[in-house]
Amino acid sequence: MTVFDLPAVEALIKAALAEDVGSGDLTTQVTVDVERQARAEIRAKGDATVAGMPLIRRICDCAGGGIRVEELVRDGTKVRKGDVLARLSGSAHALLSVERLILNLLQQLSGVATLTARFVEAVRDTRCRIVDTRKTVPGLRALQKYAVRTGGGHNHRQGLSDGILIKNNHITAAGGIGPAVIAARAAAAHVYKIEVECRTMSEVDEALGAGADALLLDNMTPEQLAAAVKHINGRAITEASGGVNLDTVRRIAATGVDIISVGALTHSAPAVDLHMLLSLT
Repeated sequence: MTVFDLPAVEALIKAALAEDVGSGDLTTQVTVDVERQARAEIRAKGDATVAGMPLIRRICDCAGGGIRVEELVRDGTKVRKGDVLARLSGSAHALLSVERLILNLLQQLSGVATLTARFVEAVRDTRCRIVDTRKTVPGLRALQKYAVRTGGGHNHRQGLSDGILIKNNHITAAGGIGPAVIAARAAAAHVYKIEVECRTMSEVDEALGAGADALLLDNMTPEQLAAAVKHINGRAITEASGGVNLDTVRRIAATGVDIISVGALTHSAPAVDLHMLLSLT
């Protein structure tokens, strides 16, 4: 099963079509003959890394109307302005009803993949991985995280149930780093790693002393990160987070951290510009 086969994705498509089309596409109903047949091309209006192509067929299948879909590129393909991504044909009414949802999702996911690819390229030839966060658009997490992978990045937790990451508020609620790690170690299955958010070297030492497997080094400068990595000396996986952008990511990777998590991959990726052009058969 792929991400596009998930029941949540089908539910998302159906809800989005209901939101957009409602009881019917009024403009199309009053201007276009119901028997009219048409073709359509989805084209790139700029350079991009494509993600979400299988959604075209799934959207068309959910919408009905017998639209035929020809995908011309695969996800992960780097396209240029004017490149044709897909051709569709069928009822003009059906094509017009799916146009906006297809473009909305492809533009959003391709934007995530494109931005991710830029971050991955920025740290090329280092040992560092670029990973996403849980800062995703509600309802789009599985698709956005797929787009991160398509752009060459890696996924952090899918959700709160997928791993143990003890952050600042957990530490406060548990009464400190040591008590939090000890409680997690006692309760969690042996297959889980325990990661702790650290903002200072004293917190790094406390987490290491408690037996943390990974340390999230939060909002540290490159100089602080380099010192922390040297001090940790392989005793835990190191993750840098906070204030990461395309101008700083290479310097952060050069500190020797294992992972850089970037919330912007999913919460701030600019949508890729695509359009769908209709022609009559």
